[in-house]
Amino acid sequence: MTSGTEELRIPLDPFVADLDGESAELRAAGPLAAVELPGGVPVWAVTRHAEAKALLTDPRLVKDINVWGAWQRGEIPPDWPLIGLANPGRSMLTVDGADHRRMRTLVAQALTPRRVEAMRARITELTDRLLDRLPADADVVDLKAEFAYPLPMYVVADLMGIEESRLPRLKELFEKFFSTQTPPQEVVATLVELAGIMAETVAAKRAEPGDDLTSALVQASEDGDRLTDEEIVSTLQLMVAAGHETTISLIVNAVVNLSAHPDQRALVLSGAADWSAVIEETLRWSTPTSHVLIRFATEDVLVGDRVLPAGDALIVSYGAIGRDEEAHGPTAGDFDITRETGTRHISFGHGPHVCPGAALSRLEAGVALPALYARFPGLDLAVAPSALRNKPVVTQNDLFELPVRLTASTG
Repeated sequence: MTSGTEELRIPLDPFVADLDGESAELRAAGPLAAVELPGGVPVWAVTRHAEAKALLTDPRLVKDINVWGAWQRGEIPPDWPLIGLANPGRSMLTVDGADHRRMRTLVAQALTPRRVEAMRARITELTDRLLDRLPADADVVDLKAEFAYPLPMYVVADLMGIEESRLPRLKELFEKFFSTQTPPQEVVATLVELAGIMAETVAAKRAEPGDDLTSALVQASEDGDRLTDEEIVSTLQLMVAAGHETTISLIVNAVVNLSAHPDQRALVLSGAADWSAVIEETLRWSTPTSHVLIRFATEDVLVGDRVLPAGDALIVSYGAIGRDEEAHGPTAGDFDITRETGTRHISFGHGPHVCPGAALSRLEAGVALPALYARFPGLDLAVAPSALRNKPVVTQNDLFELPVRLTASTG
């Protein structure tokens, strides 16, 4: 498969064995790196903070997959493992201009600062319930499975009006959706089943509306905002996917970072630093989303001293961008919750497509982490950080598990 220009491309590891090393290699390649996604799909990656901000607001970069030359030429197979991320259906993620504003406005109306803050009590309730189930002084607990995963899933189910009974199956389907190792014969079936669950949820809310975002989207479509069923279904799937994966990784990575940097943990546990600083530095230093797929160039775009050719695809490599020394100084490679530039990251995006759920994700982590450490201030990893393994998900900084020892004392 070719992209029209022959380039020595950096292959993104489908098994994500060394995400930090891969991010460093991308930064070293310059602000625009030629890369290859799993499956042999050639794209470009923006790897620097300033260039990413410029490209994320450049109208010459669009979300319409029909602009992609490789797609037009039939070079992207329908069972490509990442097809659900490259072509996830018509939603605010995949349209631009007036259509994007129309869809995003409806979601933003349901995620106002007041509404997000109103969810604090429910998030606190869920957090306390999950913490009560954790065994104190147990030998080893998988904190991801027992705490970091279920909390965001319960929250997003509440937000979108999804029945809790569906969550176990959604967990299985989203693992296949994001994985580079999903067998080709299961890719299309996974997408069909996910869309089916979302369509059933939309139908249920049309018949019996509730106080949730899905009901709000359905009502808006009936009130004349002209959302099609496809748009509602795709938006629901997008919100569920983004609404749990990012927050899971944010909580997990924060725990890993504090365990690997006990001096930083001591600062926040003593009150010398705020939990918000832990959250922002985690978002920068070990961003939950390592690469975001995908934008397409409508014409040649100069990036640094290289050209992103018209018809080619661009991914945003947030894992590399977060440690850009030009944006964060010579200590960009250090995890430092006292960093003055800690809030200058763009890990939730930038420009028109910035994540509308960023405030909710921050709120969930802002409730979960201090409550976790208040209950178990001696919490620490049960393995060395180097022993932790990433899932085969090139878009997410996502661990298989988080084995910890929970202790109620710091001694």
